[in-house]
Amino acid sequence: MCSHLFSSVLISSGFICYVFYQGVKDLAPPEPLGPVAVDSTAREQRYASGQYFFEYLVVVSLKKTKEGDYQPQIKYQFPKRDGMVKFQKEEEEKTLKAITLFCFPEGINWAPLTEYHSETFSFVLTEIDGSRRNGYCRRLLPNGNGARPPEAYCIISRLACFGLFSKIFDEVEKRRQISMAMIYPFMQKLRESSFPAPGNTVEIKSFIPESGTEIIRLTRPLDSWLEHVNFMTLFRCLTDEEVLLVFAAVILERRIIFVADELGTLSQVLHAVAALLYPFTWQHTFISIIPEILIDIVMAPTPYMLGVQKHLLDLVTDQSDFCPPSNCSCFQVGDEKSILPPKLQIEILEALRDRTEGTTVEEFNRVVSEAFLPFFVKTVGHYNSYVKRRGPGERGVFDRRSFYKAIKSKTTRHFVKKFIQTQMFDLFIQEVEQQQSGPQQGEHCAHNS
Repeated sequence: MCSHLFSSVLISSGFICYVFYQGVKDLAPPEPLGPVAVDSTAREQRYASGQYFFEYLVVVSLKKTKEGDYQPQIKYQFPKRDGMVKFQKEEEEKTLKAITLFCFPEGINWAPLTEYHSETFSFVLTEIDGSRRNGYCRRLLPNGNGARPPEAYCIISRLACFGLFSKIFDEVEKRRQISMAMIYPFMQKLRESSFPAPGNTVEIKSFIPESGTEIIRLTRPLDSWLEHVNFMTLFRCLTDEEVLLVFAAVILERRIIFVADELGTLSQVLHAVAALLYPFTWQHTFISIIPEILIDIVMAPTPYMLGVQKHLLDLVTDQSDFCPPSNCSCFQVGDEKSILPPKLQIEILEALRDRTEGTTVEEFNRVVSEAFLPFFVKTVGHYNSYVKRRGPGERGVFDRRSFYKAIKSKTTRHFVKKFIQTQMFDLFIQEVEQQQSGPQQGEHCAHNS
């Protein structure tokens, strides 16, 4: 028998979500899992400000070994790093190794193909200090005739903006059809450009033979916290009610595994679920696409959100000692339905009904975010009134007991009692305490629901 309590959502369209439950108080602090990379000081200073588009562009190809399997390797790298000392070279090698694993997470079992549907997905590299870099990847068949394995184009950046980098890949792919040499000048100009502020546009001039000079316009969404998110994919995979179950599990920092066939679906769903937590942030292990070689991570005792390709499902169930029931479209065991206050659940579901068919991604994202954000306003939005400061410039102290007792609704108080034990809430409050004066939002909000 499995030693963990769990719930799972199994969707007939091929999307699965497992939630493994363990009490918050029993959890050890999170540790970085999987490939970990650390930047040199110079690169940290240059890219941590978020002013530059990207750090690396690499092309990863699959090379056949003597044993007949395929190993991913770096075929092309821009820019090349020169003049690095030994430890910098070692750290770069770790980063590049991690990139190859995430570009081809399926492992070594590949076969040459004559047709391959191009796919774009993203992953996250977590550093020892907990900071994260985003990897954007597009896989496609290289130029040529006959059967051949796919290759991957990957951009590493500290910036989270999936839609914008997808457009960059479109431009890279267009130039690749002409010559690999055409990619370099475009990426060089992009690298020299400053990342636009939310709602702004940057223009990149690029010359293409027989077409002349083109102007590529890259516009950043106005809502910067949603620019890496596409809620449409999440709601195509799960019903509104099932999204609420996952939301409840994520709020209490449980161990959650998402399973799907397509890499793009996995990465988009995981980032969408994480975005539902705004203004809070998932603080634990987050691997949107887990390479087969790292599948043992599913046994970690600490909270995580993991994306696993469906063909690796047997490895997941072997590790967790869990076999999903057959012939069912939805299976649940656990308390996810009772975590959220019933009245607020109804309000979220009613707000979600405001979305319409055929709407844009931006409009869909707005409706979903406006459905979930009031939940936190109505449950913990009064936090700032309970951060006490002795004087201007003094560090605040959060009065947890008074904050909790101020909630009149019994069901809301029951939820908040659990939520304030999570690491995401704890770190949020620590940041508020360190501010000279706390954020003003939520001071007058209701907490009687």
